[in-house]
Amino acid sequence: MQEFTGKAAVVTGAASGIGQALSRGFAGEGMRVAMVDIDADSLAAATAAVRADVPSVEVTAHHCDVSDAGAVDALADSVFERWGQVDVVCNNAGVFVGGLIWERPVADLEFILGTNLWGILNGIRSFVPRMIAQGTEGHVVNTASVAGLFGAPFEAPYAISKFAAFAATESLAHDLQAVGSNIKASVLCPGMINTDITTNSERHRPDHLVTELTEDQKFVNEYLAGIIAEGMDPAEVARIVIAALRADDFLILTHDAYPPQLVDRVQELLARRLPGLPDFA
Repeated sequence: MQEFTGKAAVVTGAASGIGQALSRGFAGEGMRVAMVDIDADSLAAATAAVRADVPSVEVTAHHCDVSDAGAVDALADSVFERWGQVDVVCNNAGVFVGGLIWERPVADLEFILGTNLWGILNGIRSFVPRMIAQGTEGHVVNTASVAGLFGAPFEAPYAISKFAAFAATESLAHDLQAVGSNIKASVLCPGMINTDITTNSERHRPDHLVTELTEDQKFVNEYLAGIIAEGMDPAEVARIVIAALRADDFLILTHDAYPPQLVDRVQELLARRLPGLPDFA
């Protein structure tokens, strides 16, 4: 995509972090933006902030749990009814659950897969057929993570969800190409970004999936919170994503250190060895 002015974008997880930055970035490019989040209060504040920064475009707020297929269908109905088109969808909503893989109860996996994987699958199912039917160019950006490229200890639930998000996006991109669609797909794999994902995720957990925070989880949460606080500004991620859409890049990386580490990972796998630990910072 080269031209954004007058087009429409949908961004999930838009109340904070990367989602809010993407919303602001697309609005700054002249796009109408539907900001979507499960946290209604934070969403209202974020939407007001983006509207104040870019008053020349329409920015709407949509309260939605992306793990709920019916809710995402209703979201798509609402946006298409309002604007008649959607040109960019960013399935960005995400939560974090860490810890040792054998210690995680089913509820932890249901919670993280509900948002990080099913949120993407629901977004694809609800929006992509209508985008294809438009017959215009468009783009789907699914947020995975650098943790969807490299395995590491104490992150199993998160890594599982993000490796799956990467696979879903790669499959989507090939499917779109196979049917000759004008829609493209990209996977965003951010590294350490200054967001509240490790401190705020538990607020979004439904009551029936609440679990006790274990010592291994406390350890990884505290460790990551310290690193993330020094991470990249989400606004820079938004700039990288917009540039990647213009370049039709499939893989969107945020840090220059990751490509050589990917090469090392492939070499280790080809040698049938367990890849070494990555440097996520």
